Amino acid sequence: MNYTKTAKALHWLMAILLFGLLALGFYMHDLPLSPDKLKLYSWHKWAGVTAFLLVGFRLLWRFANRPPALPDSMPKLMQFAAHAGHLLLYVLMIAIPLSGWLMSSAKGFQTVYFGLLPIPDLLDKNKEVGDLLALVHKSLNLLFVAVLAGHIGAALKHHFIDKDDILTRMLPKH
Repeated sequence: MNYTKTAKALHWLMAILLFGLLALGFYMHDLPLSPDKLKLYSWHKWAGVTAFLLVGFRLLWRFANRPPALPDSMPKLMQFAAHAGHLLLYVLMIAIPLSGWLMSSAKGFQTVYFGLLPIPDLLDKNKEVGDLLALVHKSLNLLFVAVLAGHIGAALKHHFIDKDDILTRMLPKH
């Protein structure tokens, strides 16, 4: 059994968006302060808010449309690892934008979604808290990269070594 077209579209849209967010985040982090860096931070925040909204929709879709079961031939420990990995990905897709939002609030930089919709700050300005939240945001992103590498590695293992349909049932043309 394959995933629904909506589930596949959300998966691949999120994948593209999250890879872009990671690349932009790591790129802009060490840039010297400039108007270009501030513009990149705005784009990063807009994409982060969009990812946060999409993960909410994706979770609603997933609860309403159960994903296909893992094959019975897969060992129970691997099934547990797959479910735990997916759960951790979802937790991180929620925690990372929240930590960014909290960090921006504490650093005194309000997010204005696409330059039009001000998003309320969650914290008062506080440099120490902002610096701590910057570390939390970076650490969560590094953990996300590690979990994502495991997710991609597992999908490739299933396709090339196990030769099962775990990867292909999430591909757009199946």
